[in-house]
Amino acid sequence: MKKTTAVAFILSLIIFLSGFRNGSEYRTLYFQKIEEFNTAQIKLLEEIKTSDLTSEKGKENILKKLRYSRLKLKGIDLWLRYLEPITYKQLNGPLPVEWENEVFEKFEKPYKRTGAGLTLAEEELENTIPDRNKLFQLIQKSIKAVDVFKADSITKNLESHHPFFLANRLYLLNLAAIYTTGFECPDTSQVITELRFMMNETKSIYVSFNQSFTSTPVTAEYLELYDKALRFLQTQPTDFSRFDHFIFIRDYVNPLYAINQQFIRNYLVISNSYNDYSLNDKCTSIFDKSLYEGMNTKGIYTLVDNAETLEEIRKTGKQFFYDPILSGNNKRSCASCHKPKQYFTDTVATSLQFNGFMTLPRNTPSIINANYNHLLMLDGKHITLQAQGKDVISNSIEMASNENELLEKVLSCKDYKKSLKKFTKYTPQEKDVTIEHIVSAITFYYSDFSTYYSHFDYAMENKKELTEEAKRGFNIFMSKAQCATCHFVPQFNGVKPPYVGSEFEVLGVPHDTTFTGISPDRGRYEINPATETFDAFRTGTIRNAQFTKPYMHNGVFKTLNEVIDFYDAGGGAGKGLKVPNQTLKSDSLHLSERDKKDLLAFIFSLSENIIFENAPAALPLSKNEELNTRKVGGEY
Repeated sequence: MKKTTAVAFILSLIIFLSGFRNGSEYRTLYFQKIEEFNTAQIKLLEEIKTSDLTSEKGKENILKKLRYSRLKLKGIDLWLRYLEPITYKQLNGPLPVEWENEVFEKFEKPYKRTGAGLTLAEEELENTIPDRNKLFQLIQKSIKAVDVFKADSITKNLESHHPFFLANRLYLLNLAAIYTTGFECPDTSQVITELRFMMNETKSIYVSFNQSFTSTPVTAEYLELYDKALRFLQTQPTDFSRFDHFIFIRDYVNPLYAINQQFIRNYLVISNSYNDYSLNDKCTSIFDKSLYEGMNTKGIYTLVDNAETLEEIRKTGKQFFYDPILSGNNKRSCASCHKPKQYFTDTVATSLQFNGFMTLPRNTPSIINANYNHLLMLDGKHITLQAQGKDVISNSIEMASNENELLEKVLSCKDYKKSLKKFTKYTPQEKDVTIEHIVSAITFYYSDFSTYYSHFDYAMENKKELTEEAKRGFNIFMSKAQCATCHFVPQFNGVKPPYVGSEFEVLGVPHDTTFTGISPDRGRYEINPATETFDAFRTGTIRNAQFTKPYMHNGVFKTLNEVIDFYDAGGGAGKGLKVPNQTLKSDSLHLSERDKKDLLAFIFSLSENIIFENAPAALPLSKNEELNTRKVGGEY
């Protein structure tokens, strides 16, 4: 072994082994802060028992202690949210019941999680006469949940540097996407106050960590930038609608994220948590498309990494995308509904059905950036891009084909047969040509258009300037307009840190613009029947929304102005429709005309500079002459 290689190996071994030591100062601080939080909650519980809930003074006394407890929780959020994310919902669950679908529910049925703790208690306290028993139970559950965080199975994570840097990564992602949006803070006037407290307390965690883990420190470079972020916070107003989210994320959070990612690589950090399942350790920017992986775009070709072979697969996938041979009547292709130069969507409310005169029940979503989800379709029906493709091909009202006939037709084309036979060499799990080879080529082709960036992305990396209107629009998006509580940075879809799940929302979308009734589409309920999923739909991205009209699951709104007005009014409930389980607040946002124009400017800055391609000049010939009359892109 060369001397330099041996030295590098020894250093790596020292770093690795140093991750498994007893960090006494670090552990002491953890238990101290846990006890402070628990004590605050016990005092809150006593106040709930004794206060007069019919008087404003009584409610104010509870609120004061509740907010103190919230601050104590925020001071240890870096640890708790990462170490036990399910139990965390008992401390600060934003919803009474959640059916949020994590990536691992791809392998098991969704299950219900109940929330408890401070956020729900504060919401209950907003009622004219709060329910004392409900308040008591919410806080009692939270106090009981604290015991989980004292268990040996959790606290052993404090003996190693590995979980710390992974927890810090999630903390930084939440600084960008969660903590400044009001997502879990009922009173938005407290958002910046909590943010300041949390960031100051987290600084003390950094200091104690460095005292305990001297060989894997949080470096001076990181701490200096973090101090600058703290100083920036002190210059900002406490009104979160006036807080400069753009500068905060661009100049502080994103650069801190890059440094922490370097720690993860340099300190050979290892993860044992599902929090890190989707995240890419090599990504150095929150606004890099490689930040996390939602879907496998290669499908059956996962093992292929040769660039030349992948390009062959892509070209074949492109031909399949435009080829109506995949449909039952050889007249419809993927491009019939997902028109490439229309950002792979359709500009009509709902596309034509297979029969050529009726229309589909839902609007055609763009497949650009679809791979940054964990569940697909507006109801979350599919867990892979390839399953979604097969479903469309076999669906009687879409392409109405079947696997056996499709394979027979495809393999009757010499060029297709030659390519697919060659590709089977790279798929040892499937040595014969299957429909998986076809749909995987298609998903690999169209996912290539999800690798482009927007002006906003470049601005967040200081590569381009953003207009003042777009900056204001982003700040409104993150605060007053409440958009960011459902559309999370950086994909602006329903996938929030740590990017392992897809959220569904109930908006009360009408069946027409007269608002005489709600859309009859039950959405997620058809896949996972529950009170909370009734009329719920997966939150899609607003990237490229400038070009993907019409909007909502039924295409009811033709312009973004109509969409903004709908949200501003409080959704369906705000428009007078009966939507008992609406997750969107029904109160008006009171957006000004300037607010709305600035919002549009921001949304337009998310349009990606995609280079579209022309359709193939021709399709592969078949030995079946009847198939050689098919048209590129299909007939309708």
